Amino acid sequence: MFSKIITINQVRRLFTITAIFVFSNAFSQEPASYVNPFIGTSNYGATFPGPIAPRGMASISPFNVAGAQNMPLEKDSRWLSNPYVNENTFLTGFSQVNLSGVGCPELGVLLLMPTTGKVETNHLKYGSTYSNEIAKTAYYSSEIDKYNIKAEFTTSKRVGINKFTFPKGQSNILLNLGLGLTNEQGAMVKVVSSTEIEGMRSVGSFCYNSPEAAYPVYFVAKFSKPADNFGVWKTPAKYNGVEAQWMGYNGKTRMMERATKMVVGDSIGTYFSYNFDKETSVEVKIGVSYVSIENARENLEKETGDASFEAIYKETFDAWNQLLSRIKVEGGTNDDKTIFYTALYHSLIHPNTLNDINGEFPQIKTGKIGKTAGTRYTVFSLWDTYRNLHQLMSLVYPRQQSDMIKSMLEMYDENGWLPKWELNSTETFTMVGDPASIVITDTYLKGIQDFDIEKAYSAMLKSADQIENNPLRPGLDDYINKGYLTTDNGGSVSTTEEYNSADFSIALLAKALGKKEDFNRFIDRSISYRKLFDKDLNLLRPRLANGNWYTPFNPEAGANFTKNVGFIEGNAWQYAFMVPHDIKGLMKLMGGKKAFSKQLQKVFDSNQFDMANEPDIAYPYLFNYVKGEEWRAQKHVANLVSKYFKNQPDGLPGNDDTGTMSAWLVYSMMGIYPLSPGEPKYAITTPMFDKITIQLDSNYYKKKTLVIEKESKTNGDINRILLNGKPYKSYFISHDDLVNGEHLKIIQN
Repeated sequence: MFSKIITINQVRRLFTITAIFVFSNAFSQEPASYVNPFIGTSNYGATFPGPIAPRGMASISPFNVAGAQNMPLEKDSRWLSNPYVNENTFLTGFSQVNLSGVGCPELGVLLLMPTTGKVETNHLKYGSTYSNEIAKTAYYSSEIDKYNIKAEFTTSKRVGINKFTFPKGQSNILLNLGLGLTNEQGAMVKVVSSTEIEGMRSVGSFCYNSPEAAYPVYFVAKFSKPADNFGVWKTPAKYNGVEAQWMGYNGKTRMMERATKMVVGDSIGTYFSYNFDKETSVEVKIGVSYVSIENARENLEKETGDASFEAIYKETFDAWNQLLSRIKVEGGTNDDKTIFYTALYHSLIHPNTLNDINGEFPQIKTGKIGKTAGTRYTVFSLWDTYRNLHQLMSLVYPRQQSDMIKSMLEMYDENGWLPKWELNSTETFTMVGDPASIVITDTYLKGIQDFDIEKAYSAMLKSADQIENNPLRPGLDDYINKGYLTTDNGGSVSTTEEYNSADFSIALLAKALGKKEDFNRFIDRSISYRKLFDKDLNLLRPRLANGNWYTPFNPEAGANFTKNVGFIEGNAWQYAFMVPHDIKGLMKLMGGKKAFSKQLQKVFDSNQFDMANEPDIAYPYLFNYVKGEEWRAQKHVANLVSKYFKNQPDGLPGNDDTGTMSAWLVYSMMGIYPLSPGEPKYAITTPMFDKITIQLDSNYYKKKTLVIEKESKTNGDINRILLNGKPYKSYFISHDDLVNGEHLKIIQN
């Protein structure tokens, strides 16, 4: 259990004995008890501290980014992509659907807020400071200072469970449909009875890139106690900063007491009011769906029914604990275990479930409702996750990874293209490259093959070869004919490298499927980055359409998200080695292994390495390619973990990118890393626990467990590596050798 703020005058609350704390103590030694959801809620980590079930559709987060101290009222002036920032202190509600670790604003809607006294609908007036925050697996609570209300939360997969303990007197529960992070507006709400509300909130336009724009999230809210009074409010829209004078509102919020008709608008909400003669708790269960109100109600009734708050909490805690227990670690400090299991927890949030309990989900682009017997996943931040998160799923959770591939192929059937950055059945086309091909190849070559590989291969070829009207690979004509994108295309060097990586994966899959001509064609395409290598700089450099170098050129420009003609979210140093499939070729370009190692070390010595961004996060492991330099990989990985990953709110190096940074940490602490995406092998470095036991899925792997063990007396460099007790001579290991080897032992000097 993790508490952010403790104040003396609220000690009474902390010492209240509830079933929640009994459960917590009962599971104190379990992996789920080590999770600290506050990690990543500062330093732009963009995680949230509230509860969510594994791969959950519903999630609850305190919302403290609207009108907080020194915070702008307009979210886009700070580009807020998360509903909660640890340093903020002004609470305006608890959002019921959220994203974890993303870089653009979306969701953070359906805000529930408890108050006391007269009903106030302006969030700047009803908002409050808060204290005594507690966050742990499947549970969050805090004290709302202004009203002396205790708020507690847990979730099932598609239902948020909100529990408010009110003092004596008039109390209210507000559902504000006007606030949120989304770039879209508009909602509908209807009070069904004194215990039920139904409605819809429009969301969408992630990063302002989605051509599909708005889409609905439906909800049904059920209250454990009938309200003594209820109503709906509607605030007029604003045009050019002037409140509209229409429908007789005169620019003021209209309160509609005991209204049961449907209300539609941009800034609307409902209130349920109670008059309590003693301290009383009210639970609000909110079922959500992306299909319909009826499905939201069915999700609520079938997933939670009349189950108590404590029972739902225990069920979700157990589900988390079962998944987190797939990896058991021994040794290390409590902080080591906390950052490890919190990272594993964050890696199991996205991609998350899209389909309702009846299997229905909105198809991408078609406007139709599909149905699945398995799980339809959504939120594929593939530019990030293709590098390590999906590899982690294949190793530890292969059934989930298989369903993710099947979801991607369903999107291909519906949309005509594999996903690039898919979000709730909208394609945002955010970032660059063709990452789905890499994920599919990586999955298949690791033995997870229970999906239609021929369909997948056809989809990969379409994105790789179709020049006209190709939304996944803009600039493909130049890439195929010249070998690189020119400066006429944004991020020309970065995108060329991304296409190279995808083509390498297609080549690997072509080889596995016996398609020799395709293998030769795509292997040749995968090394075309060489045409962008400037031997004078020993770096990659953008070229103009006429083939000349782009000038003037500053290799350091583009870092920290500043603009650079040739690069996307990085500079020439941070992209210099992002060709892990052709390191031998890059070494030759740079003048050999020593020159390569020297240039790679310069990335770290000159502070060009960026742990918070994806292009260079694998670089520490590249030293394994140079015999005698492997100690540098061990040193850099250990230093990076120590510097950037901590058991505190700023304990991530930056945006978690839907679990990508967390997956990097999980792998790094286990002593292995999938260095070349698409290629089924791992770089070996020093584990940070004495023993790691990975439970393998018998449906995909022959062995029951994989044990990675460290033997160390001095914590020096790696001296020997043993696989099943026999000397292992390489600092790389294939996926097959790893999962069939059962016991990898790392012995330090």
